[in-house]
Amino acid sequence: MGEYVIKLPDVGEGVAEAEVVEWNVAIGDMVKEDQTLAAVMTDKATVEIPSPVVGKVIWFGGEIGETMAVGSPLIKLEVEGEGNADELTEETSKAEAPVETKPEPKVEAKPEVKPEPVKAAPVQAAVSHSAPSAAASTHAGPPRAAGEKPIASPAVRGRAKDNGVDLKFVRGTGPAGRITHEDLDAYLTGDAAPVAAGGSGLVANTDVEEIKVIGLRRKIANKMQDTKRRIPHFAYVEEVDVDELEALRANLNKERAEDQPKLTLLPFIMRALVVAMRDYPQMNARYDDENEVFYQYGGAHLGIAAQTDKGLIVPVVTHAEARDVWDCAREVKRLSDAARNGTAKREELTGSTITITSLGPIGGIVTTPVINHPEVAILGINKIAVRPVWRDGAFVPRKIMNLSGSFDHRMIDGWDAANFIQRIKSLLENPAKLFMES
Repeated sequence: MGEYVIKLPDVGEGVAEAEVVEWNVAIGDMVKEDQTLAAVMTDKATVEIPSPVVGKVIWFGGEIGETMAVGSPLIKLEVEGEGNADELTEETSKAEAPVETKPEPKVEAKPEVKPEPVKAAPVQAAVSHSAPSAAASTHAGPPRAAGEKPIASPAVRGRAKDNGVDLKFVRGTGPAGRITHEDLDAYLTGDAAPVAAGGSGLVANTDVEEIKVIGLRRKIANKMQDTKRRIPHFAYVEEVDVDELEALRANLNKERAEDQPKLTLLPFIMRALVVAMRDYPQMNARYDDENEVFYQYGGAHLGIAAQTDKGLIVPVVTHAEARDVWDCAREVKRLSDAARNGTAKREELTGSTITITSLGPIGGIVTTPVINHPEVAILGINKIAVRPVWRDGAFVPRKIMNLSGSFDHRMIDGWDAANFIQRIKSLLENPAKLFMES
């Protein structure tokens, strides 16, 4: 028998490292050739790593959430024959460790004393008519009346403060309902039912679930943090009357051919954005703030924010300036489906020059979208609502939608941003212009 070490492969041009987001096998599992061993993520693309040989899993090179360098040992298999362990360099061999001594996952430091989650006992104490447990009854006291302050010594209050405990939820068994050290200990260890505040019968929930931030969610968090730290955002919001546009959209959908996709509002907004950027090309740009270079693009590569089960992903519709509304709709659907089922290619998730984001029918009245760094502008679509509009001496019902734009104030002046949104508004309120200015 021999050992076969599988290294983290080069999963993309220029990628030096990847994060382990999933192990599809466990120690001791027998794996077949081409069986998926793990999934790793770089940027926002997830790549599955298959096994090139048949063998038994005996070692993992990293924990879920750990970032590994390309070329480092990822997994070790026990195989028939000599394997390939002798081919590893001395440096790689030193980096390996037996399964029994592999480092534990890093976790955040916890307080010296931490209350355990209160689960069945508090609920039973609140709703059950059966006899309480011995530990709970020992420290059980009557609920306090509304507004009644807990009675405790300064030492007990100091311990409670150090442990983040609000004493109004702790039952006191001392004279006159005084809270003793034993009562506080019982609360901290989960042996006592919390007091229902004000005698309402409601029970405090002290459960704390620890969730490690890994994979796409960690990349989203880092991206948003970096963007807000780097870019001074400012927002501009305008309402748009889309009554005529919605009528046009409904008519086009009614008469569309079988091979044409159903039109949503998004393809029209994409078209309006492309036309408006002819007059305001500085919106279709990326700013390299480290080298202080502003790149203004001729081609419109529109990022379309798509919500998936794993988080927000931004597939890119390339050269939207060369697409009509039907082609835009077709490409958006293809990319959105690929993003949601995890088959989107790396090149389909990068290279956007301006982004459109929408929360669909729950889009709210106003949003303040975060710019997709290193871009300089993002357009947020809010929901359509029928509102009364004053026209020709009377209120009439009209379909109104707000557009929310966020801009990088280092590169985009407020005046230009306002006129840019107004240009989009004019195009959407007079949709014939979308086809006249192609």
